[in-house]
Amino acid sequence: MIYEVGQELPQKSFLINRAKLLAYANASGDQNPIHQDEEFAKSVGLENVIAHGMFTMALTGRYVSDVARGSEKVRSFSARFTKPVVVPAEVEVELIVSGKVSAIEENLVKIDLSVSCNDTKVLGMAKATFVV
Repeated sequence: MIYEVGQELPQKSFLINRAKLLAYANASGDQNPIHQDEEFAKSVGLENVIAHGMFTMALTGRYVSDVARGSEKVRSFSARFTKPVVVPAEVEVELIVSGKVSAIEENLVKIDLSVSCNDTKVLGMAKATFVV
């Protein structure tokens, strides 16, 4: 694929629900109750159960790997957590990831990422670089 600065990359959506949060918690070992227990999450000031930040990053990383056409081509990937992904019971929320080519230097493509859920930006300063 040929990339151009300013090029909008296709968006991808990922559905997140409580079952996926439980599976991620079990796989990662992160059993923090803010990710599974609605009553606890609310008791510490959250709106509801929230997705693990690293789960959000993992899904965004999957997007980057797909755009790069292979994880082995990804040279860097970073972001800041700006807002939590709230996951109410018995609901699937949609994480939407898209990208835009910000620079091309020799064989490296740099992209700015947009990551949102329910029209709220959940990752800030999200960027990736990959080899073409």
